[in-house]
Amino acid sequence: MWFWLIRSRTMDIFVRITLYVVLMLIFIGDNLLYLCASLIRLYILVCTHLARGIVRAVTSARYASGRVKTYILQAFRVKLSPERATRTHKRVKFRYFLLGVLTAMIIIFIQRSYDLVQSLPNPRLIGRVNFSVSTQIYDRNGNLLYDVYRDQNRTPVSIDTLPEYVIQATLAIEDKDFYRHNGISLVGGVLRALKDTYATGELQGGSTITQQLVKASLLSPERTLERKAREAILALWTEKIYTKKQILEMYLNQVSYGGTAYGIEEAARLYFNTPARDLDINQAAFLAGLTRAPSLYSPYVNPLLAMQRRNEVLRSMSEVGYISQETLASQEQIPLTVEPPKTFLRAPHFVFYVKSLLEQKYGLRQVEEGGLRVITTLDITLQEEVEKILRDELNKISNLNVHNGAVLVTAPSTGEILAMVGSKNYYEEPYGAYNVTTARRQPGSSIKPVMYSLALESGKFTAASILQDTPVVFQIPGSKPYRPLNYDNRYHGLVPIRYALGNSYNVPAVRVLNELGVGRFIDHARKMGITTWDTPERYGLSLALGGGEVKLTDMAVAMGTLANYGERVDLNSIISVEDYRGKILEKFSQPKGELVLSPETSFIISDILSDNKARESAFGARSSLVIPDEEVAVKTGTTNEKRDNWTNGYTRKYFVGVWVGNNDNTPMNPVLTSGITGAAPIWHRVMQLTLQVNPHILSAQQSFSFDVPDKIVTRPCHYRSLEYFIAGTETDKDCKGAILSVTPYPSPFYQQQLF
Repeated sequence: MWFWLIRSRTMDIFVRITLYVVLMLIFIGDNLLYLCASLIRLYILVCTHLARGIVRAVTSARYASGRVKTYILQAFRVKLSPERATRTHKRVKFRYFLLGVLTAMIIIFIQRSYDLVQSLPNPRLIGRVNFSVSTQIYDRNGNLLYDVYRDQNRTPVSIDTLPEYVIQATLAIEDKDFYRHNGISLVGGVLRALKDTYATGELQGGSTITQQLVKASLLSPERTLERKAREAILALWTEKIYTKKQILEMYLNQVSYGGTAYGIEEAARLYFNTPARDLDINQAAFLAGLTRAPSLYSPYVNPLLAMQRRNEVLRSMSEVGYISQETLASQEQIPLTVEPPKTFLRAPHFVFYVKSLLEQKYGLRQVEEGGLRVITTLDITLQEEVEKILRDELNKISNLNVHNGAVLVTAPSTGEILAMVGSKNYYEEPYGAYNVTTARRQPGSSIKPVMYSLALESGKFTAASILQDTPVVFQIPGSKPYRPLNYDNRYHGLVPIRYALGNSYNVPAVRVLNELGVGRFIDHARKMGITTWDTPERYGLSLALGGGEVKLTDMAVAMGTLANYGERVDLNSIISVEDYRGKILEKFSQPKGELVLSPETSFIISDILSDNKARESAFGARSSLVIPDEEVAVKTGTTNEKRDNWTNGYTRKYFVGVWVGNNDNTPMNPVLTSGITGAAPIWHRVMQLTLQVNPHILSAQQSFSFDVPDKIVTRPCHYRSLEYFIAGTETDKDCKGAILSVTPYPSPFYQQQLF
């Protein structure tokens, strides 16, 4: 009984003191903070001495337990069996152990609580601190591309001057229970965030406006439990110091709305060239939706997503009851119109591509306010010349209903992006800001080198293998019969792979894929860098002709793998990142690529693509695909109804990829001819410029030409004096017989027989 009495009283004292300290920390003002710290120090000291006493008592009891038990049993004349005495002894030892563990845990908890409280900033500093330094993005030669938040423009405004719907829009999307909680909201915040996370599959925030204000003005941006605890305590503290109106006013003047706009006033002037007091409902809804992720919802980067976010805010306002259903319906139909950016900006698509990568790695606040100094891989001299070439060439073919284009220049051996032009004009409405180099578009026949590399790698085919370019119909269960046609609407009889790939014949390519298997091709393409074929069940044999969407950035990696003789190296846009104090955060190192293809296969595919004789039948001897006095591998691609036109080519040192088309996916004029008009002339000029400028890259790979690997053998074959084979695959079987006999397009009668 004496043990349980001591334990219950001890625990009661600990619980009372602990609760008293916690409540005191929450409700005291900052004037008593040092007194509180002193009391906690005293409390820890007492607990430490008490724990030592308990440990000593437990130790003494351990050695004297037999004697004590004897005295107790004699005094009360109690006789215990040996088994019962042993069990009693073990229970006492276990209770002593629990008491010691509990005491240690409480001491640690109090110590940690003390450290946490002592490190908390004072909420009275909101609006007085939060020093920010702009992030600067440079090209590889030190030329400034963009100064991210050069000046933190902020013009404080009184909440009384703002239209009511500015406040309502913010509350509706960020904190519906703002006036009902005391700084943190379990139901309205945390549980709602968990529900939204489950519903969308994406991590959602559960912070109240008070917590966001504290986080933006007093805390660092890292995502840890300790930082979240500090945020919650400070939110409770802030609510005790300020009124709800004051908190909301500080929030609207504190948070970032993207660019140099901090606070609602500068945001209104940046996006709409109007003071905040004159904002309408539509504009207020857009600005309220920006604060969650200014870069993601930026109308300059993602205009469609920005409009969707604005409509989401309007629907939230309607659900809460701030606006009627009629108002909602009318406001959703209004197009989002913002002022064009006025900041200094060069290579805009590339800059925002890099900025997005930085935000993923360092967080939005670190990028906007951390003073990063970012040296990128871009060569601004090459970039601006490429921009000029793209505009000039697109203007020449505007009569063919070609209104947009994109160009990407990289160094395959390191993945360095040397130039990235995402559209004809970044500032052109409505799609100029859309970066087509990272968009999903169908590649047409430009994907064939990836497919034929699998064919050669499989060992079933060589560059001399004879393929049938004859009419064929593939019966696919559950689908219509599939009959591929060639670009020229003719068949060409028996064709070696070299000429089938060089002339981009469709029928042989589909026959090869049918033998290899679609699933196998998808796996192979993923290894080479294609990231967009994430639903294999959607694809069929048309994948050989570009039936699956890809990104130009992915094509740069895949074709770069061939240039690297089978070594895949992902794209890289950053050479180094430092903070404004000079501390190095990251620095470029030669990437260790993954070997996904044999050097021999890569060489043979590259040799075919650089063989002008192999493509003469389709493109002629003097097409735009020829760079005089240079060995360049190149492949074109055109999709159905001329919606996309590609030309991708490379040397060992550089890759150039070009796409032309229309962002709204409208067809180009049928007169456009792959390899003659469209992407090919742009590619020709950009590749020629790149080879002439020969920009420096961070690699030992300085050669342009394709050297013959050791395991390559040659043999006279077909029209060539020598054909290349992977050692062990050479054969005379495929080097005999007539080839390249053009077959006219099938007669209507024959077509009827096919179907």
